Amino acid sequence: MRVLMMKVRWGLVVFILLASVSAKAQQPPMYSQYMFNMLNINPAYAGSRGVVTATALYRNQWVGIDGAPQTTSVGFDMPIHEKKIGVGVQLYDDRLGVERTTGLNASYAFRIQLTESGTLSLGLQAGLLNYRANYSEVRTFQPNDPTFNQNISGILPSAAAGIYYNSDRFYIGVSTPALLKTKLSYDNTADVSSVNGRDLHLYLASGFVVNLNQDLVFKPSIPVKAASGAPVEYDLNTNLWIDNVISFGFSYRTGDAIVGMAELQLSKQLRLGYAYGIRNK
Repeated sequence: MRVLMMKVRWGLVVFILLASVSAKAQQPPMYSQYMFNMLNINPAYAGSRGVVTATALYRNQWVGIDGAPQTTSVGFDMPIHEKKIGVGVQLYDDRLGVERTTGLNASYAFRIQLTESGTLSLGLQAGLLNYRANYSEVRTFQPNDPTFNQNISGILPSAAAGIYYNSDRFYIGVSTPALLKTKLSYDNTADVSSVNGRDLHLYLASGFVVNLNQDLVFKPSIPVKAASGAPVEYDLNTNLWIDNVISFGFSYRTGDAIVGMAELQLSKQLRLGYAYGIRNK
């Protein structure tokens, strides 16, 4: 038990040190059904389900408007070494106007069994992203505006860290999605650095499971996003599973949207979900 507590203490020290040098980088794309793609916001989630897991998500915002945000993500994670280690990879493509970011992340999580059903995970993530901004496609009032006559494109590194605890009925995780501050200049040269704590971004996500009766399972959850200089944002999510086959859910996102969600368990290995949001402003 003493050895276990030493591992936990050292793991927390490593996480705090990493978070202290985190930096403001490109915001990772967010999803209404984030709870089924936790690897997107916390690398410590890798392998936490105890089985090989693959997830694919697509988000299309402001349908019908040219240049509206579109995000596609495909993730894969699994436990290895008697479930003491979790590994995962994620490929994503994020589009907004003339900007496009395509990235690949690899996650590693060290998993510590605290109780019979509770596991603490410490995770790190490293990756590369290709950022492109086609400014020459922008329609300007002034023809041949020099501000928009050159495109930007380059490869940038990315890194993240997180801590995650989960059991059969509860989970909670804290992560910082950006440990590096990256910037591309007009000559396509990359600037990579770390900054002080004012640029720290933090995510907290938690949820639990309540069995209402033999056929109904209630699953509330909440993610909280905090960044220096910006208001704290959070989602209030509820999902009600009926006979473990179909689920209906509702989400309220502060300052953004109200979301309705539905899921269908097609088989033991396959689940299909859909979410539709309406702005609440």
